[in-house]
Amino acid sequence: MSKKRFDFFHEVAVPKGAEGWEKMYPYFLVPQPEGRDAEDSRLWFADSMHWSRAVHPFDSIGAEAVYLGVGVNSTRSIALPTSLGLDVRVFNGFVYICPLPIEDPEEIGKRAALFGDRAGFYFQNWPDLYAKWKEKMQASITRMEGLTFEPFPEFEPEEVIKQGWGKSASWQVIENYHRLVDEFFLIWQYHFEMLGLGYGAYMVFFQFCKEAFPEIEDQTVARMVAGVQGIMFRPDEELRRLAKTGVAAGLGSILSSGKPVEEVFASLDASEAGRAWAADFEATRDPWFNYFSEYGFLHEQKTWNDDLSIPLQGIARYAVRLMAGENIDRPIEQLAAEQDELAGEYRALLNPEEAKRFDDALNLSRAVFPYIEEHNIYVEHWSHSVFWRKVRELSRTMVTIGFFKDEEDLYHLNRFELDQALADAFQSWAIGVPPRGAAMWQEEIAKRRGIMAALRATSITPAYGIPPDEVTDPFAVMNYGVTTERVTEWLGANDAVDGQLLKGIPASPGVVEGPVRIIRHENEVADLQPGEILVAPITAPSWASAFSVVSGVVTDIGGMMSHAAIVCREYGMPAVVSTGYASSRLKTGQRVRLDGRNGTVEIL
Repeated sequence: MSKKRFDFFHEVAVPKGAEGWEKMYPYFLVPQPEGRDAEDSRLWFADSMHWSRAVHPFDSIGAEAVYLGVGVNSTRSIALPTSLGLDVRVFNGFVYICPLPIEDPEEIGKRAALFGDRAGFYFQNWPDLYAKWKEKMQASITRMEGLTFEPFPEFEPEEVIKQGWGKSASWQVIENYHRLVDEFFLIWQYHFEMLGLGYGAYMVFFQFCKEAFPEIEDQTVARMVAGVQGIMFRPDEELRRLAKTGVAAGLGSILSSGKPVEEVFASLDASEAGRAWAADFEATRDPWFNYFSEYGFLHEQKTWNDDLSIPLQGIARYAVRLMAGENIDRPIEQLAAEQDELAGEYRALLNPEEAKRFDDALNLSRAVFPYIEEHNIYVEHWSHSVFWRKVRELSRTMVTIGFFKDEEDLYHLNRFELDQALADAFQSWAIGVPPRGAAMWQEEIAKRRGIMAALRATSITPAYGIPPDEVTDPFAVMNYGVTTERVTEWLGANDAVDGQLLKGIPASPGVVEGPVRIIRHENEVADLQPGEILVAPITAPSWASAFSVVSGVVTDIGGMMSHAAIVCREYGMPAVVSTGYASSRLKTGQRVRLDGRNGTVEIL
């Protein structure tokens, strides 16, 4: 009897209207005939955490950079003993990744020796290395900030001649594009420098607890470790603070009015208190509103600074609660006390030798945990906000010089094609002739707009290929929630009794019943009504204020250390993650019973 599997890439029909989609992306990102046997033998699951919809050709740079960073770190640097990096493919416009386990005992032993030495060095020097990491990240962000893309002038500036430069000043557009791409790949290598070690430290503690306390629940282990404070919560804390100061100043009715941004600030400008609050709001924007409403991997995604209605909606939610007499503070001291009390209860069950191992593993996990979440602020939010802003500047320049007709045109070329288009634009300008390929690209872009529309009209498929006997990759397990059990349940999803029960990872305890609301885009978050259960492919960090409205959270993907799981535990919100199909199987308005302890979502 053959092993149960998902469809293979080559068995799936191309969506109508998307024929030729694979030509839009770098060849090494799409399935190729020469790699078919290897691809068919593996499990490929959708990275809907970072790419919830089909990606434009230029946006595929993220799939390149992310998994190069994973590979360099896991495979070549810290040398994870039992897994290599995550392989990546773009298929029908969606990003899929594949864990690569190591099963040869000799190879595992060789890598384990390297890992022990290298991981030990990082764990022993974690605070210093983390401080150095932040400095490297800030330097990279600053370098990107300094890049400019000025339109080509009729003549070179005077200093080119009178200072004897001997080269074109406008060549800087080409240089800066390459620098921007290089910095993007660099920050994604930085991203994974310590992340695998962070997950590794947690998994050591997790495995110890599972052996010492066989009945312990996964989320109980996570509650002993998860951080209560850190900059990951800071943007939401700033919204709470602004809501408090606004209500205290008598501005609550203005802030909660639901009026457009311009009208809100016009009303604030009518009073001294309003002007003072608006100045505080403005000062808060950098850096705390350089924060994407989703994960910042698609060019059309906006930061709070790009769309001030997003943070104002969060402030309005908190203002309404404050005016109703509610306490909007996170119970930080209570959470910390519960965390320590829980750890103390389990420690008391151990003998002295076991207790020392417990303490060592717990203390290390707590020491490294802040990085597991905080690195997102530096990379996906602060770095990406600068990257996409600079790409938009380049796109405007290409429109100004007449190579593109629309600022959206650029995103229909992949990064290598854009390099060619830039070379064409610059060389044509330098020689004094029209571009050789502007018309050709306009025709191709028109075709690709149709392809993208077709790809984005399709639903994402959770997985392809043959599942391994066991999923061991730490990123797949901890971040994505793709475990051996989850994959088995995905395969048997159609076998659920009457199709009324969805299973996932129990991420945060609690049982709640209510109507669901499907959220696929940040623009839909404002539609959430009190008491609803939020269902999404994955929740974004910036949706935290929405958690003050909903009664529970369900996601298609995400592990115990995904942002959704961590934040729900911190906010005391029942949650089930990694259901695989919830956002496509459920419909807004359906009533469900969410059990965050058993990891089930039952349609009522």
